[in-house]
Amino acid sequence: MTEARIPLLSPEATAKLAEEQGIKPAQSSRNVYRLLLRRPRLAVAMRDLLNRLLFRSVLDDRLRELAILRIGWVTDSDYEWSQHWSIAIENFGLDPDDLLAVRDWRASERFDELDRAVLAATDETLAEGRIGDESWAALQALLDEEACIDLLLVIGAWQMVSTLLRSTQMPLDAGAESWPPDGRGPNAS
Repeated sequence: MTEARIPLLSPEATAKLAEEQGIKPAQSSRNVYRLLLRRPRLAVAMRDLLNRLLFRSVLDDRLRELAILRIGWVTDSDYEWSQHWSIAIENFGLDPDDLLAVRDWRASERFDELDRAVLAATDETLAEGRIGDESWAALQALLDEEACIDLLLVIGAWQMVSTLLRSTQMPLDAGAESWPPDGRGPNAS
């Protein structure tokens, strides 16, 4: 386990702050909350934003998780990839082979036109800071306006999370597997 650049709160301190802020133990037990709860109000704001995008978005669960895993892969965020690998499978029933194919989605035959539009939009946003005209037109032809907005928020939110995780050198949670399912990250030789 690597050492975080900002020391994580103890599990006891985290539990106390989480209870005070109304953050459930299942969330606050994660290392990311052991960091975020150093700033309790921001931890609550982050929890609220991410939970709304995870559980109350009009964007399809599959599309959201494909985008988040792509962000984790492209940004080399082991923590993000590992967390959402489990979340996508256990909470939302995604096929592990689809998740694995996100690594090189352009070469995969597992994705339909909508999946490809979402993954292209994700890649463009990460590379250019925006979705290009052609990709935007593809999204608008396949998603309604609300889903397009939610997709933009998902990409932005999880890119921010990835930046936080990588910049603080967030260690994986106890028992988490690095780069599931095979331990091979984007920079593996």
